[in-house]
Order: sequence, then structure tokens, then C-alpha cells
Amino acid sequence: VQLQASGGGLVQAGGSLRLSCAASRLFFNNYRMAWYRQAPGNTRELVAYATSGGRTNYADFVKGRFTISRDNVKNMVYLQMNSLKPDDTAVYYCNAEHITSRFDYWGQGTEVTVSS
Repeated sequence: VQLQASGGGLVQAGGSLRLSCAASRLFFNNYRMAWYRQAPGNTRELVAYATSGGRTNYADFVKGRFTISRDNVKNMVYLQMNSLKPDDTAVYYCNAEHITSRFDYWGQGTEVTVSS
């Protein structure tokens, strides 16, 4: 399994970024796809996830600002991030968790920096 995340960068507070994750070597529809993030000195935390059936879930700290989506044909998952805050600064990781075994895979991370 390979997960290739991209789209991070430097943005001013209030701005937007769109993260992308390309998944390969897996049966995409058997995986819950998620974005996690880890800020310096903090533990990794769940940002949002999306199932192949269209169910999504968000951490409270991103509700109303971030939107996760997935393309089950292209094996892609996205995270649209709007109204970014300095507290959103972190490395964002793409995660694929098998829906029955719960075994999961991680991408390499993409860094997001939000300046005030």
C-alpha cells in the first residue's frame, strides 16, 4: 500500500489549502480514509475521515471549516481546509484503515504552516 500526500504549504490565517492523497496498491473501497495531523510537541490527532459509503466525521476543532472527500474511482482523498488558523499548523498525514481488520497504513505527511 502506498499513500502519497501533497498540497501542504505556507498560508496566511484565513486562507485555504487543499490536501490530496493518492492511494495505490489497495482495494480502496475496503478502507476508511482519514486525515490526521501532528503539531510540534503534540500527539497525532484525527482531523476527519470518510468511508467508501459516503459517511464523514470531523474533529470538533475543524467542523465547519474543513471538508473531506474521496474519489473512489481515482483512489484519491482530499481535505479542503478553509478559514485556516495558526493552530492548524501541523504535519498532515493521510491514513487508510481497513474496514474489518482495522489494519492501517500511513502516508509520509505534508506540512501545513499558517501564519498570523
